[in-house]
Amino acid sequence: MKLRHTTTARRSLTMAAITAGLVLTVAGCGDGGSGDGDNAEGSSSPTTSAQKSEGAESSAPPGSTDKVLAEVKGEGGITLTVTSAAQDAGGFVTVQGTVVNGTGKAWVPVNWRGDERELMANGGSIAGAALVDEANKKKYLILRDTEGRCLCTRFTGGVRNGQTAEWYAQFPAPPEGTTKLSFQVGAMPPAPIEITEGE
Repeated sequence: MKLRHTTTARRSLTMAAITAGLVLTVAGCGDGGSGDGDNAEGSSSPTTSAQKSEGAESSAPPGSTDKVLAEVKGEGGITLTVTSAAQDAGGFVTVQGTVVNGTGKAWVPVNWRGDERELMANGGSIAGAALVDEANKKKYLILRDTEGRCLCTRFTGGVRNGQTAEWYAQFPAPPEGTTKLSFQVGAMPPAPIEITEGE
């Protein structure tokens, strides 16, 4: 008689423990995607060139896509791709893309930083890039802060052979209605792009 009561009591305790475990599991998984778990994925920062190329710095805003607006090759094996060119309400254009080093050696884009003395402090960067508006005969240089730092990617440490680095550059917006421009940097051929309206 005592054995039957003991077995029944143990079964009851086991069932209670299993039920409590299931309730905790369901509660843990049922945050509906609005808790901290959402921050781990939904608010991740954009992939920077530092993640694809050791040492490259970028604080690029999100928005780069797999769509290719233009792709040019030059400088002994460098491939430059433009994936996004969006005009923001703030009065500037953000151009983003990738660069692939196919030169057979490490590459530091020294001639991409521009000839202006103010831009020399940016080191190996894309600070010397420009948007060229052939229709209106205008050239837009990269925006910079009060200390001469470009609003662009700095390839600190360069790009290793075979690696891909992401980049971005911000320019003043062209006149309203102007959408077709050319992106130019260093000795690379001009890359014709079309600007879209940002969000």
